[in-house]
Amino acid sequence: MPSPRTLLSAHDLRPRKQLGQNFLAHPGTARMIVERARIGAGDRVLEIGPGLGALTIPLAEVAGAVVAVEKDRGLVPVLRQTLQAAGLERVVVREADILECDLAAIAREAGGPLTVVGNLPYNISSQVVVRLIEARRDVTRAVLMFQHELAVRLTATPGGRDYGRITAMLAYCATVQRLAVVGAGAFYPAPQVDSEVIAIRFEPDRPYPPHDERHLFRVIAAAFGQRRKTLRNALAAGGLGLSTDAAEEALRRAGIDPRRRAETLTPAEFVRIEIAVRPVR
Repeated sequence: MPSPRTLLSAHDLRPRKQLGQNFLAHPGTARMIVERARIGAGDRVLEIGPGLGALTIPLAEVAGAVVAVEKDRGLVPVLRQTLQAAGLERVVVREADILECDLAAIAREAGGPLTVVGNLPYNISSQVVVRLIEARRDVTRAVLMFQHELAVRLTATPGGRDYGRITAMLAYCATVQRLAVVGAGAFYPAPQVDSEVIAIRFEPDRPYPPHDERHLFRVIAAAFGQRRKTLRNALAAGGLGLSTDAAEEALRRAGIDPRRRAETLTPAEFVRIEIAVRPVR
């Protein structure tokens, strides 16, 4: 496969900064990612942002099916030509914004739950993770490349400043593993920082007590919305309809010290808070 620079130049295209485009330029790195992700014939892969096909090609060589969703309409014909030249015409290429796609519909068309793979632009990374959490009945796992800073946050544990809203939401329903570091020099154009490949395995049936998941995510957002405040004050200021006294009462019913801060809480503790908050909201 020609280099990204050569391919783009041949089609009079340039990397689009507003889309966060940094194309994987080393075929060996792409194959390493696919191997460490353990993609096989049983995987129905949804690739986010295939770009010029650096990951698409090794994915299509081993996966049972691949649907590649690309937002940049200028890249779509180049991607199709590249796949055709590689003899991989069975890959389904869709011109669409992944944040607007119906993942359940894609899973139905693919014949079952999806494995999501992609090199994510920084500006939509958190939004994509939230979408996958919400769609996890149709997504069994994801292997995604993030900028180093976000990878550190996604794999953080309670108690530190890197543990935040998205981290807590992910920890609530998935296990997360760091698979590989990919240096900035592996991309064209080279980003300012290194990237990391993260594996996310969703576990939709964890044994939490009955609770309202949608409201739980609102509670988590409120708790982290003003993370320097105590939980009592953060929840009261978080748009949940709670006064400071009501927030303190709910936290005590949940067995949580109102003076704690959001970054110290486990997902199970957030669930207890959600259950306790509901009667007084």
